[in-house]
Amino acid sequence: MPGWLVALLAVASGMTVANLYYAQPLLSSLSAVFHTSTATTGALITLTQVGYVIGMLFLVPLGDRLEKRNLITVLLAVTTVALVAAGLATSFPMLLIASLVSGATSVVAQVLVPFAAGLAPDHARGRVVGRVMSGLLTGILLSRTLSSLVSDLAGWRVVFLGSAALMAVLAVALRAALPQHAPTTTMPYHHVLRSTVRLARTHPALLRRGLYQAAMFGAFSAFWTTVSFVLTGPRFHYSSVGVGVFALVGAAGAAVAPFAGHWADRGLVRPMTGIAFVVAALAFALAGFGGHSVVLIALAAILVDTAVQTTLILGQHTIYQLDSAARARLNSAFIATFFAGGAVGSQLGSVVYHAGGWSALTVLGAALPLIALLYWTTERRQRAAAKPGATTP
Repeated sequence: MPGWLVALLAVASGMTVANLYYAQPLLSSLSAVFHTSTATTGALITLTQVGYVIGMLFLVPLGDRLEKRNLITVLLAVTTVALVAAGLATSFPMLLIASLVSGATSVVAQVLVPFAAGLAPDHARGRVVGRVMSGLLTGILLSRTLSSLVSDLAGWRVVFLGSAALMAVLAVALRAALPQHAPTTTMPYHHVLRSTVRLARTHPALLRRGLYQAAMFGAFSAFWTTVSFVLTGPRFHYSSVGVGVFALVGAAGAAVAPFAGHWADRGLVRPMTGIAFVVAALAFALAGFGGHSVVLIALAAILVDTAVQTTLILGQHTIYQLDSAARARLNSAFIATFFAGGAVGSQLGSVVYHAGGWSALTVLGAALPLIALLYWTTERRQRAAAKPGATTP
């Protein structure tokens, strides 16, 4: 698998998933423009992620049923139209609907990741997926900075219209560069959807890793949805550009992706997962105690993003080994599960912050990885119980 193709897939994953997060640093501005409350404006992030879950459930499984290059082209075309509609929105409901559609079709990133996993040799799959996923997380994190800078220079509408132009260019580039990839199943579409649900029942590791990541991504989303209100509030008085620059610190978390892939290839999935849960909980404790220090909040952001990226890579490495002919459907179930957690985290974070402030938010953020850690402690026992003749202690 040539290095330039891995790089292109990483960049494409980052560019498409960034569509989910462009609005985060703009929430204060959008609230003023459309005269909506903090909690109502936060619903924009939630609904975009709900769209992503819908796309994961109903569009990504088509990656096993259809030729992937054609599927990617169509999805990017629809994303382009939806982003144009968002950029031209004249009311908040119109912006919500456009964001829902663009969120659903931005699942291109999750068609590309199993695409990369299928092209990579077995011994290097973890590293290849790690590199592609590092591009995805970098896109998530840099999207906030880019959005803030563009909005400050040219207005928030240009953020969405500019992304629409990038999606059109990306559609052409991927169409030209990607090899044709034949479908791995000939099942009818409704059977493909049923088989996705059946995979979750057949492979307990799929559901477990999805729930792990749902907790982690819920904490991640709660942090990044509300930190912009903290930074623009009376403590720090940041502008939207300042919030975007702050978001750059989180990009350091993307650096862990190749290491996480290496740990996965070495068989360290379980211990590193537990360590990541502990790091995430400690990060929120740090953010809570350092609520008046932007340096400590920035350090917490780096630790949260590093932990979330680690569990994501480890989780994807695990599920891609379950069934090589169903990687798109496995990825669909996995990502849908944890993005549902992200949507809940975004909305719950907005509500908790509105009701109890930053301290209450950090308690929520620490609780989620701790719950995942408690579930993690049952993993060995459930594996033993699954073996023939074994009994649960």
